Amino acid sequence: MTPTELADQYLAGAAALRAAVAGMNRDQLLARPVPGRWSTLEVVAHIADFDPILIDRMKRIIAYGTDVPLLLVADEELYAKEMKYQDRDVEEELAVVDSVRRQVARIIRGLTPEQLQLVGCHNKRGLMTLEKVIQMATNHLTHHVPFIAEKRKALGV
Repeated sequence: MTPTELADQYLAGAAALRAAVAGMNRDQLLARPVPGRWSTLEVVAHIADFDPILIDRMKRIIAYGTDVPLLLVADEELYAKEMKYQDRDVEEELAVVDSVRRQVARIIRGLTPEQLQLVGCHNKRGLMTLEKVIQMATNHLTHHVPFIAEKRKALGV
């Protein structure tokens, strides 16, 4: 994929997330209609917290160039518990996702195909190219949007 194609796909996730929660009220955002699953607000807060983590990985790879940076794992369950996802404001969380994705999409568009092949070393997954990290960040959001649709359906929204 070209940097522009990667950037466009990455950026599209923010609009998809916003569309997925459109029209939901606070009670619906907080509801857990599917047993064992997060609420919609928890999903949105998770994305807002993990986008910057994934972005840090991308920026480290770009900044360090051929010096392979360390990319650290993060525990999503620990974040959900300690960062009090249920107390968050959905509009603030969506604004974070919108903002960071716009910034990073501009950075991605400016990359060369060679830069996409730069690598970082994840402490659990090993070596990862910048292109792979960008794709993971894109897929992370698109992975979660269907869970919101599942909750909407269960709530009859």
